[in-house]
Amino acid sequence: MSERRRFVRIEFHARTELSQGEGAEKLTWPVELLDLSLKGLLIKKPEPWLGNPAETFVADIHLSNEVEVRMEVRLTHDDHGHLGFVCEHIDLDSIAHLRRLVELNLADQAELERELAALIHI
Repeated sequence: MSERRRFVRIEFHARTELSQGEGAEKLTWPVELLDLSLKGLLIKKPEPWLGNPAETFVADIHLSNEVEVRMEVRLTHDDHGHLGFVCEHIDLDSIAHLRRLVELNLADQAELERELAALIHI
C-alpha cells in the first residue's frame, strides 16, 4: 500500500475563476474557493456545471488586484456539492505567491519546509 502525502489545506476565500478550453469553446465559471494547498484546491460546485473531467482546467485565484495565483488543474473528485482539483502545473510567480500565503497561515516553519520538500518530490 502506497502512502499518500497530504498537504495542509488552508481555508481561504478569494475571487476565483475556473476555465476550460480555448477560444469560442472556452467555458468560464466564477467559483467559491473553499480551501487551498500547495498541491490543489477545493471549490463549491458551480451551477450549471458543464466541465469535462477528462480535460484540464485553469484556476485563477485573485489574492489582490495585482497578485494572482494561476494553476493548471485536474479534477480529482466531485462529491457533496464540492469539486477537488490537483495542480498539474504552476508558474514560478504563482508558486511564490502561494508559498507566501501558506507560510502566513502555517504557524510552524518546519511544516512549510516539509510541504515544499514533498511537493518537489511528487
